[in-house]
Amino acid sequence: MDPLSIALVGVLSISIGFLLASDKGRRGLELALRSLWLHKLRSFLSMLGIIIGTSAVIILMSFGEGSEKDVLDDIKRLGTTNIIVRSVKPPEDANSNMRQRVATYGLTYDDMDFFKTIPSITRMVPMRIFPQETRRGARGHNSRVVATTPQYAEVNELVAGQGRFLNEEDEAQMNNVCVLGSETAKSLFPFEDPIDTSVKLGQFAYVVVGVLTDRMPTGGTGGSQAAEDFNHDIYIPLSTSRGRFGDRIMIRAAGSRSMEKVDMHQITITVQDIDKVRPVGSMIREMLSETKRHPRQDWALTVPLDRLELVERTKANIRQSLGIYASISLLVGGIGIMNVMLATVTERTREVGIRRALGAKRSDITFQFLVETMVQTGIGGILGVGFGCAYVFVHALLHSMPQFAFLFQQGSPSPILHLPSITWSLTTAVGVGVIFGIYPAMRAAHMDPIEALRHV
Repeated sequence: MDPLSIALVGVLSISIGFLLASDKGRRGLELALRSLWLHKLRSFLSMLGIIIGTSAVIILMSFGEGSEKDVLDDIKRLGTTNIIVRSVKPPEDANSNMRQRVATYGLTYDDMDFFKTIPSITRMVPMRIFPQETRRGARGHNSRVVATTPQYAEVNELVAGQGRFLNEEDEAQMNNVCVLGSETAKSLFPFEDPIDTSVKLGQFAYVVVGVLTDRMPTGGTGGSQAAEDFNHDIYIPLSTSRGRFGDRIMIRAAGSRSMEKVDMHQITITVQDIDKVRPVGSMIREMLSETKRHPRQDWALTVPLDRLELVERTKANIRQSLGIYASISLLVGGIGIMNVMLATVTERTREVGIRRALGAKRSDITFQFLVETMVQTGIGGILGVGFGCAYVFVHALLHSMPQFAFLFQQGSPSPILHLPSITWSLTTAVGVGVIFGIYPAMRAAHMDPIEALRHV
């Protein structure tokens, strides 16, 4: 728990302890609860704004916490010591309508050879990515073929639920083997074990050596890093891809087709030390910016470490903004409380006059009305906390159950209860009671006792 939350808990605990420790405080609490119970509906309606505001703070902060966790997990999954270099089709090629033209762009094997000369680089994982229908008898599945090396599974934290991932022998011998994503396997093999059976990619058959477990899709971390859905992929060795499909890739879409010549669509580079990530990234950027190597801007570089630090720096600002937006409801609820208390003061004018005539001081009247307001907002805050926590719990539970997936948008974050927001909202609710209860309490205390006794 952060220091501010600890301080708020301390203030709230001391206030409650003071009320319970003194006879005056206990008597005030008893009278306040009795007054609320006598006017149950009015009390509930006046507390409704506080209930909604408190629960809104908790729910919004919990969704913000869940979204932040998803983004941070995506970035951390990319690796803080990794540098990702991707091929990007230049605009003139992306907008071209020339069907027979071969679009040549992106990272080359020469680029990869240059990367190998940088001493701080410990690992490189190249990828070729292209769409291809995968067939198993009469069944077909539109998959994303990922031609890569065995280290790809380690870099992207992929786990084989059945069989294994690609190995060095597959790459060295250009074996016709493949590993299926979980959704691809379900589509092609709904009722049988896919291991050691074959699927067809184009004209060639590939033996299935592994099936991956379900993996949450990444959301993409900016314009230079695309989102990935690993569950619909099919993985083959990079050497096999080059030998079977060649350097040119045929892409068919919406009745048209185009040809591309791309050596590698992406290279994930792992650097030896986190302190060397940025220098190596700058070195790679300068090399790729050379006109002779890449006359067009047909590449993009992503440093996950930069994005991680940026997100962590903005977390506090996002949380503060969400808290301010949700706290507006608490202020609106406080105004409602003040209106009700002003009406209560008018209604209890004769009671105030009798108490003053019996010797009650102005401070006693002020204290009594303040306690009633604080009890009202405190109970509303507790009910709001209960509703907000229950909503977060139920939403997270349903989000985790596949049978309720239709209720949520794909990729939507699951809320994570933000514990400090409970302290903030509850303390703010009580504070609202003090702020908006002062004026009605002072108005009641400064009544003329004689005029108050004449009130009917």
